[in-house]
This record gives sequence, structure tokens and C-alpha cells, in this order.
Amino acid sequence: MHFTNSVTIRRPPSEVFAFLVNPANIPKWNYAIDSVRQLSPGPAGVGTRIQQTRSVPRPATEELVITELVPERRFVLDGDIGPFSGTLSYQLEEVPEGTRLTNTADLSGRGPLRLLAPLAASRVRDAVATNLDKLRDLLESSA
Repeated sequence: MHFTNSVTIRRPPSEVFAFLVNPANIPKWNYAIDSVRQLSPGPAGVGTRIQQTRSVPRPATEELVITELVPERRFVLDGDIGPFSGTLSYQLEEVPEGTRLTNTADLSGRGPLRLLAPLAASRVRDAVATNLDKLRDLLESSA
């Protein structure tokens, strides 16, 4: 399953990026995530491991790894995401209005869900779009 969502945030890329890469902020904008804990010491960077606990679509503990981090430009996570495994990338682009944030997901179902993953694509894409709208609202309201 592959999909892309974009949102324009009226904040500079530096502020969007700083908020996005702080694991503690994930539950603030992703309704499915209850808590997040950084497992690796120090500031977030390539190789940093993150553990998150989700409640939707069912309770689960997941581990993700930051595989790419280009300050103010790009942030990539690999690992387990709900019933899927894969990669989430966040691309930031400075635009006149602030920052254009594009999220791309490349996910595959695990086990028996492998066959059902394509059927869930539009629901997952829509849920991610809702999360990005929440992220935008949080960042713009904190201005």
C-alpha cells in the first residue's frame, strides 16, 4: 500500500520540523497513539529507536527507527505501524504560506493481513490526513 498526503502549515519549516521529530509530540497529533518513548539516548537522529503504544485499530506496542533525518527538510521512520510494516516519510518544503508537509507511506500487511492491506488503503490514508490536519491546527494555534 502506497499513499501520499500533504498539508500546508503556516509556520516556518524549522518549527514544523522541530515539533515533528520530537517523539513526545506524536500523541498530540496522532489520535491512534497513546504514548511514545524514545529508546535511544540523546537527541533524535538516524538510528534513534522509538517505542509507541497505540489504541487504534487495536492495542499494540510498536517499535520504529529513524532511518533518515535532514534538518528542516526530511524525516523517515521504518518499523511496525498498526497491522502494517513499512516506511513513513515526511518531506518539508518552504512555501510562501509557511511549510508544505508531505507524508508518504509505503506499508505492507503482516501475516494474513497481507491480502487485506489494499482494501484498507483509503481508510488508512484518510486517517493519516486527519492526523496531519491536527498537526497543522496544533502548530498554527501555538503561533
